[in-house]
Amino acid sequence: MAQPALSTEIDFVLPPILHNEQGQVRTVGIEIEFVGPSAERTVQALQEALGGRLIEEDPHAFALKESAIGDLNVELDSRFLHPGKQAGTQKGVLPKIAALFGFAARYLVPCELVTAPFPIDQLQELNRVLTILRGVGAKGTQDAPFYAFGLHFNPEIPRQDAATVTAFMKSFALLNPWLRREASPDATRNLLGFADPFPAEYVRRIAAPDYWPDIAVFIDDYLAFNATRNRDLDLLPLLHHFDETRVRAILPNEKINGRPTFHYRLPDARVSDPGWSIAPDWNRWVCVERQAYDRAKLDAVGSAYLSFEGEDKSWANVVEQFIRS
Repeated sequence: MAQPALSTEIDFVLPPILHNEQGQVRTVGIEIEFVGPSAERTVQALQEALGGRLIEEDPHAFALKESAIGDLNVELDSRFLHPGKQAGTQKGVLPKIAALFGFAARYLVPCELVTAPFPIDQLQELNRVLTILRGVGAKGTQDAPFYAFGLHFNPEIPRQDAATVTAFMKSFALLNPWLRREASPDATRNLLGFADPFPAEYVRRIAAPDYWPDIAVFIDDYLAFNATRNRDLDLLPLLHHFDETRVRAILPNEKINGRPTFHYRLPDARVSDPGWSIAPDWNRWVCVERQAYDRAKLDAVGSAYLSFEGEDKSWANVVEQFIRS
């Protein structure tokens, strides 16, 4: 007997710090990858349901402005198909070739839907987007065994200082084996590769209860071990925001746009599943924020990690007990 679909009405948990330094509700940008409908058909469906002004940026990139849930962008997820967005690109033959290639590539390259920064106390509204995507036949991880689709969160940092960055990084690195286990990456992600975990040597360095550097030392340490975008929690946009010169000295050509947000990359977007919601993944992120906010627990987990001698899968069980305590 077929099992009934699970409800997507899962509550979104609020983090311990709801407002930023200006007293405004913090925001988070969401990115969802999928295949099936074209970027144009997708954004038309979003406009029909949510209103707003549709803007064509190129044949495979569209913006929806002032919709019922704010601004949205939908485009094929390849910068090579959008040469007009690259600095120094002139109008002419190249954009036309990219447009033609894009019509063929859309069967191979996923679309990406990106929201503008969204108030974190209104995240339930974003489940409307999932309903619209399913309505136009969008497909996710479970429908395309040879593809890998991601879900990304870009939560605004609550305080723009070294202590906050360090606390979040400590918390995430210590919880990461549990986060990866709970996210249950699709087998395709394991085959195609997802994001490399933070090197154990780096985690041991930052896990120490006395590791509270200034921002310059934090950036230098991070770049010494993580001069790559290929991490679950990609701090390069945030560190670029803090000190562009320092980051560019090590990564002069990497595509990085500085912004005061974390970039949390998840390996699984099950868009066509009527029981799938972004809430469980968001709620696990809030576990990171809660631990970062609780200095005593953060130090205790760090000390436990430094004395632990088992494997990551066993550490995931240990750290889960801290989360539930």
